[in-house]
Parts: sequence; C-alpha cells; structure tokens
Amino acid sequence: MSGHSKWANIKHKKGKADAARGKIFTKIGREIAIAVREGGSDPETNGKLRDVVAKAKANNMPNDNILRSIKKAAGELGSVNYEEITYEGYSAGGMAVLVECVTDNRNRTASDIRHYFDKFGGNLGATGSVGWMFDRKGLIVVDRKPGMDEDEVMMAALEAGASDVQTLDDAFEIYTEVGDFSAVREALEKERMSFLSAELTRIPQNTVDIGDAEVLEKIEKLLEALDDMDDVQNVYHNGNLPEDEEEDE
Repeated sequence: MSGHSKWANIKHKKGKADAARGKIFTKIGREIAIAVREGGSDPETNGKLRDVVAKAKANNMPNDNILRSIKKAAGELGSVNYEEITYEGYSAGGMAVLVECVTDNRNRTASDIRHYFDKFGGNLGATGSVGWMFDRKGLIVVDRKPGMDEDEVMMAALEAGASDVQTLDDAFEIYTEVGDFSAVREALEKERMSFLSAELTRIPQNTVDIGDAEVLEKIEKLLEALDDMDDVQNVYHNGNLPEDEEEDE
C-alpha cells in the first residue's frame, strides 16, 4: 500500500513479505516478464528490466531466482501474455484508490477488483477518475546506516539528478522524475548505497483524513484484499490512515 507516508507503508509491506515472500517474488516475476517482452532479456540493453532487477534485489530476491525468472520470461513469451492494467476508484469514505495490475486474464482481474470495491463500500470508477490526483515519481529508499553523513547522501543524490531528498530516522527517501530514475539509481549503486526500495511509484498530491472507525475498517479490508491478489502489483491511495501515523512514530 502506498499513501501519504511512503516509507511507513514500505515497512508495513516488508513485514508482510516475511510471511509471504513467495507472493512478492511471483509479482516481481510478472514485472520481469513484461520488461523482457518489451525490451529483451539482457538488462544491459533493457533499462526497464534493469529497474525491475533493482527492485527485486531491494526485496531480497536471490540472484538465482532473478535469472531464472528472466529465462522463464524469455521462454514463455509465446504462451503467457501478461498485460499491465490500472484500475481507479474510491473506497468507503471517499478515499482515492489506484490499483496497478499485471494479468493474463483481464476479465478475471476486473471482476475480482470490482467485487472487492463493492464488498467493502467503495466504487470502481472510469479510467482517469482518480489517476490525476497522483504524481508519477521514482522513489529510492536508502538504508541509513550508522555514520552515514546526511549532507553527503543529499549531495550525491542531487548531483545524480534527484529532485528531492527526505531524511528519516532510519532511511533517506530520494525522489526523482520518471525519466531520471534509472540514472539516479545507478549512480547511487556505484556509491555502494544499500537500497530498501527502488521503484517507480505514485505520490498523492493531496491527502484525506479518515476518522470514522467503521469506514476505516472497510478501507483496511479493501486494501488488504487487493494487496493479497496475485494480479495486483501495487495499491496507492491518498488517505491518512492511523497505521501510517503509528509507524512514523
């Protein structure tokens, strides 16, 4: 899930990943399949594949698994036809929700997502209904290890082309424009910085407060149901949820 506090949500996801690492790897495998289909199986000449490989490594996916996924994708291009689809809508309480999917069955995915929105008091909207509320950005989260100099990290990121750097107690959030993401990530890799996350994301322009407990429960059930779907890669929203506040403290 991704809301107003990206790093809080990354920590939340990583906690879940320990119990569902196979599911995380499966989702990354689908991203690899899309990247290979679009640009070939060589990361040296396929920038999108390089970015997905970096994301895989940030999620502690072993190199053997990554290579196997690339080879599998290259061999299955004729039999498995994944496509990327984005669904948009509102949860209970009017919170904007944007769901990025990679699927081999568009009808199944649309049906499942509509079912969850309806079940938990939301409604699925048309393409473009909430997408305009989010900015597409690159986000690299660097592990803030003891002794790291804040000014040096900031200078390295900005010189590499980053647009903004946020300093947290245990990490640095480095934001980029979409077109600069790969170059910034590769520059920071050369500086031997350790990534906790490295991916293109969506940042809400404005956020909404969710105060009603009953509404909050419906929202949490919706987000959890969507997160657990194999076809769903990322879920973004613009809500200020209590779990985000607690994880920031």
